[in-house]
Order: sequence, then C-alpha cells, then structure tokens
Amino acid sequence: MNKPLIPVILAGGKGERFWPLSRRHRPKQFLSLDGTDKSLLQATADRLLELAGGWDRLWVVTSALIADGVRKQLPQLPEENLLVEPEGRDTAPAVAWATLEVSKRHGKQAAIGFFPADHWIGDQPAFQQTLNAATQLALAEASIVTLGIKPNYPSTGYGYMEQGEPKGSFGGLPVYRVSRFTEKPDRETAESFINTGRFSWNSGMFIFRAGVVLEELHTHAPEIIRPLAEKGKSAYSELEKKSIDYALMEKTQLAYVLPANFGWDDLGDWNAIERLLKGDALNVALANHMGQDTKGAILYASDRDEVIVTIGLEDVVIVRDRNVTLVAHKDRTQEIKQVLKLLQADPKFEKLL
Repeated sequence: MNKPLIPVILAGGKGERFWPLSRRHRPKQFLSLDGTDKSLLQATADRLLELAGGWDRLWVVTSALIADGVRKQLPQLPEENLLVEPEGRDTAPAVAWATLEVSKRHGKQAAIGFFPADHWIGDQPAFQQTLNAATQLALAEASIVTLGIKPNYPSTGYGYMEQGEPKGSFGGLPVYRVSRFTEKPDRETAESFINTGRFSWNSGMFIFRAGVVLEELHTHAPEIIRPLAEKGKSAYSELEKKSIDYALMEKTQLAYVLPANFGWDDLGDWNAIERLLKGDALNVALANHMGQDTKGAILYASDRDEVIVTIGLEDVVIVRDRNVTLVAHKDRTQEIKQVLKLLQADPKFEKLL
C-alpha cells in the first residue's frame, strides 16, 4: 500500500530507572540495551522508516537538553522534522504541538502515529501489518486508534484498556471500541482483568488523523491546545504537565484498540534486559563476569575491560558505569528514581546525574 502514515517519535524521556547508565545528557533512548550496536532511538527510527516512506516524513519530538544528541544519533533526520521542547511537560503538550506542526505541512487529513523511543519490538512484519490496519481505520473514520498489547502476566506498572463493542476488521485484524482505561491497577485487579480476556496493556502507541485529534483536544484539553495554537512552543512555560492519557484518551469517545501481537517490551528498568536476553542462562551479563554460586543476576559494565566478580549472589542488578557502581535487588529497581532525588539534593553528587 502507499505510505500514508507520518510517524512521530517521542524521545524526550529521561529513563531514570536505567541509571547510572542513563544520565541527563545520555538518556535511555540513546543506549543500546539488547546486545546490538544500535540505540533504542535508532532502532525505533529504523522500524518506522519503511512505514513513513523516507526521512522527510519521519518526525522526532525531544527536549532541549538532549536535542544535539538526537541530531548525532539520527544525522539523516531533516532539521525541520526535529521538534525541540524548551522544557518537559509530559506527553500531552508534546503530542498537541507535534500534531499542530505536522498538520501545517501535511494537512489535517494526514494520518499521524506516535511512538515512544524506548520500545523493543520483536516481530517487524507483524508490527507493520498492525500499523497498516490502524492507519486504515484512522483514515476511514474519526478515530484515535491505540495499539493494545496482550498481557502475559498481571503487571501493576502498565495501564489497561478494556475492549468494548467490536468495530470490525481492518487489514485482517479486529478492532474494538475502548470501553475504559485503568491506570496501573493493583495485582488483584490486574489478575481479574487478564482472566476476562477483554483487556490489553496500553502500549502508548496511537494513530489518528491530525484534524480529529486537534478537534478532540479543543474539546477536552483546551488549556493545552489553545496556547500552543496561538504561540507555538513559546507557550510551554504556561502549560500544565499532563500525559496524553489523562488529557485526552480517558475522555474521548473516539478511542479504539487494536490488540497487537508482535513481541513488545517498554524497557522500563533493568529487569527488561533479563526478559530480552536471558534465555536458559543463569545470569544476564553484558560485562566480563566471573561468578561463583551466582544466579538470576543482571550485570552490565560500560567499560569492556572491567570485570565484575560475584560470589553467592541471587536476583541482583549490578551496573558499573564510569564513576558509579549500582548494586540492587531486582525487586527494588523501581526505587532508583527515589535514590536520584537524594543525589539531586546533595551538590557533591551533581556529576553523577
């Protein structure tokens, strides 16, 4: 089919739970975490290029702090396709501003897709088939199409979407109305969701026509879209920090979910490395590792000449990067963000951030 989709990569995140490898000027999307030589951002751009039909139809939204890094990572990206936010305001302003800018160049009938820069996708052909189906629906009707991931365990870290009435089939794949969003439920609720067979994880990827979402934003989030429409990015300082899920997706009546099955992980923290790479091994070692009586460990060293030696350890994360060594239990990697707040409060640790 033709290449009607204009992909926009959301690349402004920090990825703090991958500290100390991820830091202010080297966020998670600049890292290679799957054993290849490509960063997450580069891998995301590669998988979207064919859908876009070329670099001139691929866009990236990022922050001023790391814009130069994006330019180095993606030298083929046209400068006018790089939207640099003056300050972070979460995903709602990023989506709203990018949609405004894309519509100026390509019109309000253009189909736009938004994609986080830090996802891992296992099956590229299935990914493209799913996006082609979502684009068909977005072009055919007023809709905001989300890609839902089939849950394989009761995660409490993802948002969930419930499938409502069926919308029909597009590109050979079924589509449903979204009857409700639930953000990060407790484990018991997550288990009940999975048992119904009607719920998908919210992947954070969605496709729509520019004009449809601009109208919906004027209806449900005028405090975000109006200043941006009037002033462009100079309005950022007056915008509330809000995610697109809270600002729009939980309010709109045009949300649809296309259940996807293409192998997906959002690479949220160091435990994702184990999900991707462990296989049948005792440990996951992206480092020179000499271990005795050690199992379930995740080990990373940015300097390949360094050696990590372990004795009698189980279920730990050990990361060595420049002047920092992190040692944590795998069940407590979410607390890295809390540690970073403590480091930020002490000036002598400034260079570690």
